[in-house]
This record gives sequence, structure tokens and C-alpha cells, in this order.
Amino acid sequence: MKNHNLKHIVCAITNDPMYDQRMIRICTSLQNAGFNVTLVGYEKKNSKPLDEKPYRQVRLKIKATKGKAFYLGFHLALKRFLLAQKKLDIIYAVDLDTLSACAKISKRLDKKLVYDAHEYFTELPEVIGRPIVKSIWGAVAKRYIPKTDLCITVSESLGKVLDKTYQKTFHIIRNVPTMKALKPAKKSKKIILYQGVLNEGRGIESAILAMKYIEGAVFWIAGMGQVETKLRAMVEQNKLENKVIFKGYLLPHDLVNITNTSWLGINLLEGKSLNYFYSLANKFFDYMMAGIPSLNMNFPEYQAILSKHPMGLLTDDLDPKNIAKLINDLMNNPTLYQSLVQSSISAQSVYNWEVEEKKLIRLMNRLL
Repeated sequence: MKNHNLKHIVCAITNDPMYDQRMIRICTSLQNAGFNVTLVGYEKKNSKPLDEKPYRQVRLKIKATKGKAFYLGFHLALKRFLLAQKKLDIIYAVDLDTLSACAKISKRLDKKLVYDAHEYFTELPEVIGRPIVKSIWGAVAKRYIPKTDLCITVSESLGKVLDKTYQKTFHIIRNVPTMKALKPAKKSKKIILYQGVLNEGRGIESAILAMKYIEGAVFWIAGMGQVETKLRAMVEQNKLENKVIFKGYLLPHDLVNITNTSWLGINLLEGKSLNYFYSLANKFFDYMMAGIPSLNMNFPEYQAILSKHPMGLLTDDLDPKNIAKLINDLMNNPTLYQSLVQSSISAQSVYNWEVEEKKLIRLMNRLL
């Protein structure tokens, strides 16, 4: 039976609640901390039945699936949903694409508003090349971020930029996994793994082409997204079907199992996007928690962490031959590889959700 005296938090996202691992962790922690939590997203055509969680999950049905029509439909549906709640204390907006609706209802109902910037939204690759779209999201940010009661983001670098841009304090809650008892997984073959959305600017094309120069390993791509068709065509054109395997969308527990059996994680990004330049990807920590090294861009957050915990490699560019050389050199240096593995394992006690959730709960309790 629900305790109706608990403070009700509604967290809003523009994706399927089943696959958003950061929000799964956040909502679970807040529910366990004594809040009554609802996570609201939207239902895709291929959405699977929701797994049972300790918090409430809601999927909004939106006719349009992309573009302005989707955002307008989601905006209206989210406002209706928030207004329909019998009890509502805190509205938690994830990224700019939910902030407008959440801000309008929080003002109308005089409720607390939290903004969680998972991305530097106005600097996303999908946005920076479209001046009108960029200006619209920029206007949303300038209008509503200053009106929030609490701002959160995922990395120190991004936090400093957002602090300065919007004259608000952004608290850092890293996107890290929960602590897991590391069970050494049998690695019958060397699996190079990319996990995440298949979008522009993720360096996946370069990793695929690097496989032309790598023997004794396979490249698994776990995820779906806008450039999947292009990536599959690239694999076919370069006759890499035996080296590059598309695993599709995986549920979180299935993804963990695959990551644990992998040999190296891929975390490559194009530097032309400031969102990517200042990012600190959750996959970086997912690889760490599985005890496997990773190949990352030579960007500020990765530089800072790897200088303290050398659990991965850095690359200055996305040249496939350079990527292949780094991977081949690592394959031929088992001593270095084991050193990276040990650093990954030791870093798990520093970068884990059990540390981050304490900071989150303290911040949320201050709103009461």
C-alpha cells in the first residue's frame, strides 16, 4: 500500500523508461530514500513490456515519432499528465526537451522544479548544424533554466560551462553504475564493444573501418539509432560482416553480461561538438565496472580521470589506422592490458552509484 504522505516526484524523459539506465538508478534511489517516484517517458512502436521497478513507470503515447510534431505532441501530453496528478511536489525535468512543459506546470501549480542536464543540449551534433533549431532550444534554456530550484549535470567540465552560461549552480551527479561483485568472465575471444545510441558523431564509423586492420578480434555494436542503416551499409561495403556484429537494443542486464565478456570498450566522439568535448559518457564507467579497459577521446574529463586511474587509452583523432594501431599494440602488450584492468577494478570504489546517490538525496532533501 502506498504512503500518500510521501513527497511525489515526477521525472520526465523523452525516451522509453525501460532503457534509460541513469534514470533507472536515480528513480530507484529516490524511491528507496522515501520519495514516491514516477518516471514518465514515451512508448515506442517496438517498446517491450515494462520490467517491474520499485517506482511507478508511465509511457505516453505520441502519434509522431520525430521532429517538431513529436516534441509538440510530447509537450502537450506531458503537461496533461502532470496536471492530472492528484498529488505532486517536485517535477524533475531531464534535458531541455522536457524542461518547457515541466517549467510551465511547476509555475502553474507552484511546485519545485529540478533540471538535470544529461547533455549540453544546444551543442548536440543534431542541433549545431541547424541554426533555427539551435536558436529555439537556446531560447528555451535561457527562459526556463534560471527559474529552476535545483540544477544537476554529469561532469565537472560541463557543470562549469553551464554555470557560466546560465548563472546557475549546477551540481555534479556522475552517470556511474552501481557497484557489482566482479566475477571474472571467460573471454574466449577478444570482443571490442561499443554500447549506446547509434547517432552522428559517436566515432562508430571510424571504429568499424579500423577493423580492416585488426585481426584476432571482433567488434560488437550494442544499440540502435539514426545512423544504423548507414553503418550496416558500411560494414557490407567493406566486407566486414565477419568482424562487425550488430547486437541491437539490449535490456540493461543483458548489456551488463555482454560487457563483462568483452575485452575492450569503445568510447569515441567527434570533437566538433562541445557537448561531446565536455562529456563524461556512462559507457566509460560501465566498461570500468566490468573491469575492462576502454579507448577514449583525449578530452578534458577523460584526461583528468585517466591521469589518476589509468584504466584506458586516449586517442587524439578518429583516424581508423591510428585507432587500429592503438588496439593492435594493446593486443600485443598483455602486461599493459593487465595493468589497465587492475586500474579499472581499483577505480570502481571511487566511481560508483552508491557514492553519487548520497549526493543526489542530500540535494533533493534540501528542496523539501
